[in-house]
Amino acid sequence: MQSFEHSFKAMGGPCKIHVISPHEKTAVAALAACEAEVRRLESKYSRYREGSVTTVINSAAGVEAVEIDKETAGLLAYADTAWRESAGLFDLTSGLLRQAWDFRSGKIPDPELVKSLLRKVGWKGLRWTKTSAFLLEAGMELDFGGCVKEYATDSAAGILRNRGIDHALVDLAGDMASVGGRGDGEPWVIGIRHPNSPAHAAATLELSGQALASSGDYERAIEFEGNRYGHILNPRTGWPVQGFAAVSVSAPQCLVAGSAATVAMLKPQEESLQWLSRLGLPWVAIDPAGEVFSDELSGRGHG
Repeated sequence: MQSFEHSFKAMGGPCKIHVISPHEKTAVAALAACEAEVRRLESKYSRYREGSVTTVINSAAGVEAVEIDKETAGLLAYADTAWRESAGLFDLTSGLLRQAWDFRSGKIPDPELVKSLLRKVGWKGLRWTKTSAFLLEAGMELDFGGCVKEYATDSAAGILRNRGIDHALVDLAGDMASVGGRGDGEPWVIGIRHPNSPAHAAATLELSGQALASSGDYERAIEFEGNRYGHILNPRTGWPVQGFAAVSVSAPQCLVAGSAATVAMLKPQEESLQWLSRLGLPWVAIDPAGEVFSDELSGRGHG
């Protein structure tokens, strides 16, 4: 067995794919196919790309329905399920709120601006079928950023499996999916970064065919008049949540893990703990004071 690594930048951050295979040619071709798939999805769904699905749908808001393909309809169907299961906390129309929040400014926005943007936030303002999508009001926006990186992680892992790779780890800027274990009978051991001490792991999770996604508000935040405002915004209020500082969840699919971690971040801490406990999935949560909570008392999840 040989180890092969491929690094590139996409989806807003550093990406790394680690493959263990006895065949160099197979591994190299699989790695190239993975990068191509990630870049395809980035180009297709990025809100920054002219002509992307996201840009086309948003540009037609309040005007007309836009034709969509099966893949996009599948993502919308998943987002709809996540919206319902989270009682509206997972909402792909809430990205519009970033217009009010500039986390580099060190200032909080005018509450009236937040209120005005909230009027155009709401999943019920999207009408979609298997072949079309329509934002009912001009100025509304759909942002696939809440799920496309996780979807791309799963898709890359699927490409590796289809190409005969039995041992691999896909890491797209922190969203991960494993194909089997490391090849030596051991799982992939992933350290969960401590938000108050980034150089140290708060806990570990083991992956052997599972995925992992994390959500946290510690990288972008505003300290204003003694209060801390993180970048994860509640789509109901338009203001930062006051719950956990970071949540990581492991699941069979990265898409599921990502939405679960996001929803857990959007809930008040006690409610989030209860919700995570009912999931039946490995998880780690860290509060603003640095205390670590987990599905196992030791803080070590299981694969």
